[in-house]
Amino acid sequence: MEERNLPSQMGNLSILKAEGFLRLFSLLFAVSSACLVGFDSQTKVVFFSIKKKATDRDLPALSILVMVEGVVAGYNLIQLCKCMIFAGIKERPSGCNKGLAWTCFLLDQMVAYVSFAATSAATQASFLAITGASHLQWSKLCNVYTRFCEQIAGGLVCGFAASLIMTTVGAISAFHLFRRYSSKQFLVLK
Repeated sequence: MEERNLPSQMGNLSILKAEGFLRLFSLLFAVSSACLVGFDSQTKVVFFSIKKKATDRDLPALSILVMVEGVVAGYNLIQLCKCMIFAGIKERPSGCNKGLAWTCFLLDQMVAYVSFAATSAATQASFLAITGASHLQWSKLCNVYTRFCEQIAGGLVCGFAASLIMTTVGAISAFHLFRRYSSKQFLVLK
């Protein structure tokens, strides 16, 4: 019986390692996004000695993005530790029980959606800085603060990459969850 479970355990271990690598990449992209957006600032002299500084606090969506990406990075760090602990368990590297699998699945889905929503909202707000709004008398900020806008764009790309990777991790956690149910009664392929 142990010989029969050996290929299954090796498959579970490889899926767990793939999940760990994806979580690591999502963590790195989320940290990169938070750092690029959060530490970005540029100062320009507007009129003789009057200086104007552009930061992420000028658009509330960017500040929220920094907070959300920080939470995403922290969550992925915790889940990465879980993956390493379960990979060290030889008997059952796939996880513990259905309750933990449901919790991880729901949290992974929530983190992926919230990360995508925050990045999308920040992108939409950033387009206002690119295009301006002449009927509100808002000028195009990216003509003045080009380096600031380029760094924000890099942070947004990293945020979308983290969201995309978290979507893939969500699919893996769905696999971990739904394989716990009997294949004779659920998801039968003929």
